[in-house]
Amino acid sequence: MHQFEIREDFYLDGKKIQIISGGIHYFRVVPEYWRDRLEKLKGMGCNTVETYIPWNLHEKEKGRFDFSGILDIAGFVRLAQELGLMVILRPSPYICAEWEFGGLPYWLLKEDGMRLRCMYPPYLEHVKSYYEKLFEIIAPLQITRGGPVILMQVENEYGYFGDDSAYLEYMKQLMIDCGCEVPLVTSDGPWGDSFDCGKIEGVLQTGNFGSKGKEQFAVMRQKIGDKPLMCMEFWVGWFDNWGVECHQTGDTAEHVQALDEMLAEGHVNIYMFEGGTNFGFTNGSNYYDELTPDVTSYDYDALLTEDGQITAKYQAFREVIRKYAQIPEVELTTRIQRKAYGKLSAARSASLFGNLEHLAEPVESVFPQSMEKLDQGYGYILYESGLKREGPLEKLRLWGANDRANIFVDEKPLLTLYDRELLTEHTLEEPHRQGEKISILVENMGRVNFGPNLERQRKGIDGSVQINGHNHYNWKIYRLPMEDLSGLDFHVPAQKDAPGFYEFTFEAEELGDTFLELPGWGKGCVFVNGFNIGRFWEIGPQKRLYIPAPLLKTGKNTILVFETEGKAPGTIELCGEPDLG
Repeated sequence: MHQFEIREDFYLDGKKIQIISGGIHYFRVVPEYWRDRLEKLKGMGCNTVETYIPWNLHEKEKGRFDFSGILDIAGFVRLAQELGLMVILRPSPYICAEWEFGGLPYWLLKEDGMRLRCMYPPYLEHVKSYYEKLFEIIAPLQITRGGPVILMQVENEYGYFGDDSAYLEYMKQLMIDCGCEVPLVTSDGPWGDSFDCGKIEGVLQTGNFGSKGKEQFAVMRQKIGDKPLMCMEFWVGWFDNWGVECHQTGDTAEHVQALDEMLAEGHVNIYMFEGGTNFGFTNGSNYYDELTPDVTSYDYDALLTEDGQITAKYQAFREVIRKYAQIPEVELTTRIQRKAYGKLSAARSASLFGNLEHLAEPVESVFPQSMEKLDQGYGYILYESGLKREGPLEKLRLWGANDRANIFVDEKPLLTLYDRELLTEHTLEEPHRQGEKISILVENMGRVNFGPNLERQRKGIDGSVQINGHNHYNWKIYRLPMEDLSGLDFHVPAQKDAPGFYEFTFEAEELGDTFLELPGWGKGCVFVNGFNIGRFWEIGPQKRLYIPAPLLKTGKNTILVFETEGKAPGTIELCGEPDLG
């Protein structure tokens, strides 16, 4: 057993130690590649790996916990220990991380009046039951019990969100009560209220920033006194949102200088060492003046690319680290290659409208209900109703709708509304359409992961549908989380200008990482051998989706594309390199 202490510096078993860490989110990397990424981290000179822990994956449904496969946090930590790395865990209920709802589980929003990240008893009870289970897994991994975990973080960037000091004290004590024995830290931007509001008595304050290491540490020194200086998130890149002009990149020279300045005085955790991928529907969003959902790739312009390739930035950082630590010789033991499998043509298709009964048991409701009220977290939800008394459709408004709605009359496209377009009534252009049925397909584009909008993230339609000035009632609601598509009937093919599924197959003799391009397609998501690899959208910047080789198999592979815009040219291509725009 060992002891890690915070005095005027960090000490391991009584000896001063410098933390040089890199962030890897185990839940954004397929488990087969964990060893490779950790070996590359060690090979750059880092002695520590840091990771968040996403509550919304480990307790996807209330009371049902999962710590297997890509969620095997204990396996990831033990592997790091096997490679001689220490570990920093950030098990906050809220992680931000450009992650869906900042890591909070969707089902919190099922409860009317839910208040988050403050002394609101129903919220605290949910956190407590989760922590009691989580710490059964992570407490044995602490360095005091023979594991590699040296630090844990209380909450996350709380100073940006609020100033409920009683809540922070509660979270600190809850962690201790659940078995936390290693020192605790907070992390906030080291500026004004954000740093002060995130402070907890007896907990080390660390800073989050991406440049000017010497200046930032000077500001922190005035706040924390004679304690070790650490940047918990040294931002070496940035993330992309759909519609941004191009892939966001950082200034390597500026980052190299900041790293040198920080290591000369203190400690660092590089965010991100490798970003990885927002598989499935796990991307978060930001909301300031408009919704900006993040793309599927979390490449982040990190030191390793999304698919784990070593970059020039990695090499430059290693040369800086060499001034402060010995660089070990590390053999890379995982064979990884990129591979192009070429163009594929759709083998068959299936209509969404023709498959609703195969995909979901409809819920009949007088009024529309949100995903959360119907125990659905992610994906799509479809509202269908007869038009019996309506004349020609002249005006339409969705109340309480998020995030993007494709509206159809008699299964023909009428209108597509996104974000702020959902806040107003729309006068329909000529010719007005009179029909027998209205269908509204709503997509959850990723719940906001930062700021006060956290509490206003119900998806689907949480209010009403107003047609020609009156509320329209009596709906069939189909929940479409896209988790089980085995019931698809391909005898009902997809129709032009309507949402549908398109199946592709290919034979693989040799497995390699590959990148899926969908030229001419509109918007949707993709499943590779049943695994949801994420979303695509023609507006970019991301043009290709990463498919790790472990998701493929020797022999026949199946790719299923769900397309919501009716833009389906019928061909896709598996390329040998990424294109993030």
